[in-house]
Amino acid sequence: MDLVAACRAFISVSEHGSFTVGAAAARTAQSVVSRRVAALEQHLGERLLDRSSRAVTLTPFGRDMLPTARQLVRLADRLEHEAEAARHRPLRLAVPAVCTTGALARLIAQAREQQVLLDPFPAGPAERADLVTSRQVRAALLAVAPTEATWTVPLGLAVAHDPGAGSIYLDTLRPGRADRDQRPRRVWLQPEDDVPHVRDRLTRLRDAVGLRPAQLAVAPAVATAAAEVLSHGDTLLCSAAQSRELRLHWRPVGELGPGFARGFSLAVADETDVDAIRVRQACAHGIARCLGATERSEAAA
Repeated sequence: MDLVAACRAFISVSEHGSFTVGAAAARTAQSVVSRRVAALEQHLGERLLDRSSRAVTLTPFGRDMLPTARQLVRLADRLEHEAEAARHRPLRLAVPAVCTTGALARLIAQAREQQVLLDPFPAGPAERADLVTSRQVRAALLAVAPTEATWTVPLGLAVAHDPGAGSIYLDTLRPGRADRDQRPRRVWLQPEDDVPHVRDRLTRLRDAVGLRPAQLAVAPAVATAAAEVLSHGDTLLCSAAQSRELRLHWRPVGELGPGFARGFSLAVADETDVDAIRVRQACAHGIARCLGATERSEAAA
């Protein structure tokens, strides 16, 4: 017996004093309403309605049961409402600010194919980690070392003018004696790369090739760093995809080789979150596209 449906039938008949009118109000066949009320009476062990007169009235037992029946129906309605809201609750995903609008749009569309409403939330590396730890987001793309990553994005240096074939070596930025009074060319890091596994390697390389401390700096924003590249001949640490977007020329860092990369992994706030797990499993290619990951990294993901 469907207890909630039976209680609905009982409430409707008791409120209208008639099986015919109660069934019409409930938009249910009278025979179905009658069966449901009879089943409820049998289940509870007492008659709920007095059918001896022209108008259907509550028995003393029915009067006692009516408030509880109403409460049960209200709770059932609330449960259905909460379930519907939960099914349509967006999955907020903290993503790197370097993800492009177009790539994020395709990721959202891919998630919708999995019946997941994705809500990307751009944030810096440290903020993304804090957001998922505090459960302010349901999942986050965390910055991790390439050896621990699901997706890796090779990093290199972008410059305003085509440097020719090959790599760009940091030691070529070392100022000479004749450049002592001039502003030296800088290597700009964007906030996404201000993390130990990227920043520390460049800092060690800077010191090893004899650059000045100020020649390695973190820009407040990508646009600011790109402007310095265009205005002063500086270099920007970025991915090849970012370089193309900025219309700059990209080359690997000669001293560090192809293994120098950003690394990302997807962390979920609750490992029982079905939607978050579905995104992790089914949207790996879309995430790789957002991050600008290499084809090899997409396959690994």
